Amino acid sequence: MPNAAGVTGRPEAEPDAGTSLAGKVNHLFQTIRPGEGWEYSFEEVAEGIRARGGPTISGTYIWQLRKGLRDNPTKRHLEALASFFGVPPAYFFDDEAARRIDAELALLTALRDNSVRQIALRAWGLSAKSLDAITEMVERVRELEGLPSVTMGRE
Repeated sequence: MPNAAGVTGRPEAEPDAGTSLAGKVNHLFQTIRPGEGWEYSFEEVAEGIRARGGPTISGTYIWQLRKGLRDNPTKRHLEALASFFGVPPAYFFDDEAARRIDAELALLTALRDNSVRQIALRAWGLSAKSLDAITEMVERVRELEGLPSVTMGRE
């Protein structure tokens, strides 16, 4: 539950992000934020859903969904959550769609970092050969720092 200041913090046990409803809700809270820093509070999400004409939903109920204490919301509640976080409702109903959306969210999360954004902007317009060379260099540096390889297809 959020504290008195409305700050949510992390749930005690993180649900499986890829497949469970709680994991998907949790992932949206962790990834899509109102700005720099804090996650939305449960009450902010509930109020945002109400303000958009969505179904009646409480911050406590959203907390229960995120924690996995409730796992059978109505279709309208899931559609409202999807709308609030700016993802298609398929995110909750189709695991393949959820994987694609999670990949897009990962990119958006990476682009929040000013240094990553600056590198991406500087690379824009370079030839495929140059981009391949930069990708190779970045992969080697990730390897040296003990980070996992990142593979994303190019358009």
